[in-house]
Amino acid sequence: MKYAIVLPDGAADEPLDELGGRTPLQVARIPHMDWIAANGRVGRVLTVPDGFAPGTDVATLTLLGYDPRRYYPGRAPLEAAARGLPVGADELIFRCNFVTIRDGRMRDFTAGHIQQAEADRLIADLNALAAAGDPALRGCRFYAGVSYRNLMIAADAADLELCCAPPHDIPNAVVREHLPRGPGATRLCGIMTRAADLLRDHDVNRARQAAGREPVTDIWLWGQGRPRPLPSLTARYGLRGAVITAVDIIRGLARIAGLDLIEVPGATGYLDTNYAGKGAAAGRALDEYDLVIVHIEAPDEAAHQGSAAEKITALERIDEHIVGPLLDVLRRRREWRILVAPDHVTSTRTTQHGSAPPPFAYAGHDVAPVARRPFNEGDALASGRLVAPGHTLLDEFFSRG
Repeated sequence: MKYAIVLPDGAADEPLDELGGRTPLQVARIPHMDWIAANGRVGRVLTVPDGFAPGTDVATLTLLGYDPRRYYPGRAPLEAAARGLPVGADELIFRCNFVTIRDGRMRDFTAGHIQQAEADRLIADLNALAAAGDPALRGCRFYAGVSYRNLMIAADAADLELCCAPPHDIPNAVVREHLPRGPGATRLCGIMTRAADLLRDHDVNRARQAAGREPVTDIWLWGQGRPRPLPSLTARYGLRGAVITAVDIIRGLARIAGLDLIEVPGATGYLDTNYAGKGAAAGRALDEYDLVIVHIEAPDEAAHQGSAAEKITALERIDEHIVGPLLDVLRRRREWRILVAPDHVTSTRTTQHGSAPPPFAYAGHDVAPVARRPFNEGDALASGRLVAPGHTLLDEFFSRG
């Protein structure tokens, strides 16, 4: 049996006035996803359990068959695993966004999708300040990631128990109302304040402002945690699998779960990602692997920008260049299954994540059609099917019964 899983990040949404009360999934031309839903099983899946913030980390962990209540380590440790970063027993890993705060409000959680060379320079200078013995940054190590997505590891942090807000969940909000809380918050706020001091008159910002661009004003620390091992998918299901993604969260999950990573040139994690390259690589991977998982960040990015048109375009490209080609490859085989499952809702109206169960659909060998509905939130709800807890969906998908 060959298996394919397509994870269109943040594809689920809410009805939008600008779309006549429909969602992007209901408007988009997605004949291949619709075929899967109409010729297989469709429903909703509870990817974000009560008590967890909705995000790719928790929701994808759920979709890969792991109970977040038992296995969730925090967002940053997943990204650290993707990079193979060493972490001590008394250390805590944080996601470190470069952001733009203006008039006390979170204006841009990506700092204008800061250029890589700019981010690398700022991370290097933060490390230099820490190495020089700056009191606020003592015991801190900063690691450059992709654009605004970076990491910080803090030493002597065994007693830190913090509540930190994801910056993408507080667009235009007053930041002082969302600063870190709990034991260790004073230290963390001190780190953020010292970084803001460094950034204020930095050469990078002088060049950005001369070019008419907003400055990078701050770092925002969040998503903290410590590494936690996972039982491998190979051991659990007897399958050899591979993952295609441009996002470190998913790379880290893949590594911890014992899955191989396939790199695709031009896969960016943004709206301009190489959809066709991902689809072609996934089809080829099925010659070698029992399972291939393709993650696409673009729908989530479009919703965070508040663009229904870009989200529709991303969904249509996923359907045309990834789901369609995978179906073509799979149908040539005797036994196969394919699952399409957005990880969570990302509202184009609010630009924020939501906890409502997103739709899923799967079809293939020994899967009898049930509802014969297209693939979208409304028809998934009308099916009356809710998989809860959500981590059991993978058991169902792999079941031969």
